[in-house]
Amino acid sequence: MRIRAVFAALPLLVLAACGASSTAASTSGTATAASGAASSVASSSGAAASGTPAANLGPAVPAATVVAPAVAAAALPTATGKFGDKPALTYPKTTPPPSLQRTILTEGTGATTVKGDYLVTNYLGQIWNGKVFDNSYDRKATSTFQIGEGKVVPGWDVALVGVKVGSRVLLSLPPADGYGSAGSSSAGIKGTDTIVFVVDVVSRIALTTTGQADAVVQPAPKGVPTVTGAPGKEPKITIPKGLVEPTTNSVYLLAKGTGAKLKAGGVLAQLVVTDWTQTQTQSTWPKTGAAAATANPASTGLQQITVDATGALKGLVGIPIGSRVLVLIAASTNQSTGQQQAGAVAVVDVVAQA
Repeated sequence: MRIRAVFAALPLLVLAACGASSTAASTSGTATAASGAASSVASSSGAAASGTPAANLGPAVPAATVVAPAVAAAALPTATGKFGDKPALTYPKTTPPPSLQRTILTEGTGATTVKGDYLVTNYLGQIWNGKVFDNSYDRKATSTFQIGEGKVVPGWDVALVGVKVGSRVLLSLPPADGYGSAGSSSAGIKGTDTIVFVVDVVSRIALTTTGQADAVVQPAPKGVPTVTGAPGKEPKITIPKGLVEPTTNSVYLLAKGTGAKLKAGGVLAQLVVTDWTQTQTQSTWPKTGAAAATANPASTGLQQITVDATGALKGLVGIPIGSRVLVLIAASTNQSTGQQQAGAVAVVDVVAQA
């Protein structure tokens, strides 16, 4: 059973959400893909002739699956500033290229990004020769996105794969590679708008990244399920026979990491989760050998969960990144269906703040 399906059956889904809602358009106009745009475009090469206007900017134009051959530099905007600085864009007087364009403004020396990576970025997004609809520089905080998995606009999914960490990248996205024919009303983007991004790729977090191997093991808590396995390795949960289900949600620190204190918000983590009877157990930890061949990619590797100050995971706020925690979830009643949901147990290895 897929980890998301298990989460759907257990109360942990209410806490984790696994980032599955990221296909909804964000109110701030970030690169998150609008669900209408994602459904209205099908995969194709998208390499339209650079000198010919697109005949149809609506659903009939598919999203690109590769970056198109480069147009002349004079046909693209120029950007001021160096890596880490807020850029300003100057546009040519020509019409926007109708194909997905990528220009490496400065190339980094880090690892090359691959499909499925979570990228830590700074970025600025602007309508072609129009308004800046979002940027992370003014917020003075990086933003983390998963690429290649339909979690961001199609142009990011394609053009940010194969880029070295430390690079500053200029992207020009025709409508099909941005928000599609629906546009994004919250960001002021129409269905015919080409959008341009400058993206600084600060770091990449691979799907196979695990917990901190040198996290300091804490004294084992009593009266709770047993967790075995060293930090940095996949843990195993054992619920002793006769152990009473929890009546309240609680969090126990099993191994203390050395990173910054976790804040409420998005968190990247490796998870092992089970119901109280241990008839449904799932793990996101990277698989090897025969297990890797049969693993469902959607439920393997880092998952993005949400931690807030009031939910069952509120005990994670303030925990150092790199830590391993045991989470006990009390049995509950689904308010929508009236169905009783059994208690659950999870071991969460905190990898990064998203």
